[in-house]
Amino acid sequence: MTQETTRTEHSASTRQFTVLLSPTRRGARLARLLSTAHLGDWGLPTDPAAHIVAELAANAAVHGRVPCRDFRLSLAVHGDALLRIEVTDTRGERLPPLPGAVHVPSDDAEAGRGLLVVGALADRWGVDLGPAPRKTVWAELDFVR
Repeated sequence: MTQETTRTEHSASTRQFTVLLSPTRRGARLARLLSTAHLGDWGLPTDPAAHIVAELAANAAVHGRVPCRDFRLSLAVHGDALLRIEVTDTRGERLPPLPGAVHVPSDDAEAGRGLLVVGALADRWGVDLGPAPRKTVWAELDFVR
């Protein structure tokens, strides 16, 4: 990684981390490992955030993959009360189903449960479009005090 592809910000009210990763299984795995490391360094729980990052990064690597274009992982903690996870890829024309519209796959299906996992673990999640050709799938976790 180079200085241009990562950014970490520490302040009293907001902590942020952003990194560009290759749209591969290795990039998705690294997204989970980096998020776990940063949340741990910030003194925050890593679960269920690590599971959400793993699902969103895997989706970016499989469904949002464009050769030679990275996906972006962003973590932002606001006032120790909210964690926002964002995964941005460059396949804005391939939108996932929106919350509430995700269909449960058949029992013998080998895929199709990632957004169900995100929906079960996150307090909120959704999809933002743009700027073209990008889309961002995000999830938020409220921290219980």
